[in-house]
Amino acid sequence: MSEITQPADWPSRRLKYVATYNDEVLPEDTDEDQEIDYVEISGVSLSRGIEEIERITFGQAPSRARRKVQSGDVLVSTVRTYLRAIAKVDSASPDLIASTGFCVVRPGNEVDSSFIGWVAKSEPFVSEVVARSVGVSYPAINASELVNIRVPLPPLETQRRIAKFLDEKTAKIDALIEKKRALLDRLAEKRQALITRAVTKGLNPDAPMKPSGIDWLGDIPEHWDLLPLKRLLVEAVGLQMGPFGGMLTDLPDYETGYKLYGQENTISGNFSLGRRWIEEERYLELKCYELLEGDLVITRKGSLGNCRRVPANILPGIADSDTIRIRPNLMQLVSGWALLLLHEAQFVAEQISIERRGAILSGLNTAVVGSLLFTVPPVAEQELIIGQVEKDTEPVQLTIKLVERTISMLQEQRSALITAAVTGQIQELQ
Repeated sequence: MSEITQPADWPSRRLKYVATYNDEVLPEDTDEDQEIDYVEISGVSLSRGIEEIERITFGQAPSRARRKVQSGDVLVSTVRTYLRAIAKVDSASPDLIASTGFCVVRPGNEVDSSFIGWVAKSEPFVSEVVARSVGVSYPAINASELVNIRVPLPPLETQRRIAKFLDEKTAKIDALIEKKRALLDRLAEKRQALITRAVTKGLNPDAPMKPSGIDWLGDIPEHWDLLPLKRLLVEAVGLQMGPFGGMLTDLPDYETGYKLYGQENTISGNFSLGRRWIEEERYLELKCYELLEGDLVITRKGSLGNCRRVPANILPGIADSDTIRIRPNLMQLVSGWALLLLHEAQFVAEQISIERRGAILSGLNTAVVGSLLFTVPPVAEQELIIGQVEKDTEPVQLTIKLVERTISMLQEQRSALITAAVTGQIQELQ
């Protein structure tokens, strides 16, 4: 582990000597009807700070909604530290509450809170937090250990000068990144429109059409079917929610080649790393939840946008309770066609949004997923459309990759600038 380095004339101290932490909590006897502004770890990112605040009542809030936050505090995630959820709170509402998964750092009078916020976002500090975390599948750090990390302490006026410099410079970089992200959104919309038209209208503009009976879908090719997903899957095992409860408690980390795949794998599409290793006896017990090449896995909570196809090169494993496994009957439904509809095409998301507007859906389950309507051309036509979609969307996808690479470079530039400034590597700021 490496400590933050800085000029020889800059002292350093452990964070706990210049700041307090987790000072205030919301009492258990808080009125259940009291409204709070709740910040969860998923609503915070290293580059964008607090991105999402949920206005809910205390009675509706999860039990981890306890840490009181005020302006000037710095939120540092102490669980799943690889997510790097860190944010300085510039302006807090009187009701702002953070998850107990955060260490709420409150800088003292002898330091500039904005400077400490930038130090907490610098690569040396973040790396130190990650290095001190323990646990493989759910790495975490105790708040008392986090505040033992040493931070550079230049003179107070220098701290303010550095904070002002970073406020201005990162704002310019962030503005460029936001423009690039807006371009990404437009490209994604174009790509989605191409895919949606292909999977709802086909490739032949002169094909006879018939009413689908669904207002938002309109006409579909006359020779296509419109069927619920549950009729297009392998019988009995085609739609399977992962195992719950005691089946997954106290799983030891055996390195036997059997893995448990969960929400993180589905969102990222990275099935090379499982969430945990499973001993052979437990794997055989849970084999009905096994993932095979070509299966589709979707996150059970949230939208169907989090959907991935299982690749050929994963280690044997099972899907956990955060996911639903889908196994198409290949005589009716090509795996790639199912992926287009579940992951790319707008009309499936439209079905889910209708459910949401009716306050029916609190989370995905096999009944909801199984009832989703699919357009079903003949299998050979499915394959033909998939190939054409890949060809039509390739230029858009290449542009998306170029823009994503530019964003990545800007983010690296931003990170390097923060680290250089708070560690005294920029001469004019010393």
